[in-house]
Amino acid sequence: MTTKSPEDRRKERLAQQLRANLARRKAQARAKRAGEADERPEGLGAAGKDASDPDGNDDG
Repeated sequence: MTTKSPEDRRKERLAQQLRANLARRKAQARAKRAGEADERPEGLGAAGKDASDPDGNDDG
């Protein structure tokens, strides 16, 4: 069993993250072309009422 150096582990981890990022970007591009919603779990939530006005009134 060979032990990988910290530099090798780092390169491997960065390569894996790069592949994941590329796959995510490709999926986003495909969804945009198809006109479908982007399904990102880390994305922002839907816009709701203004947080500064809890009852939703626009009376200032």
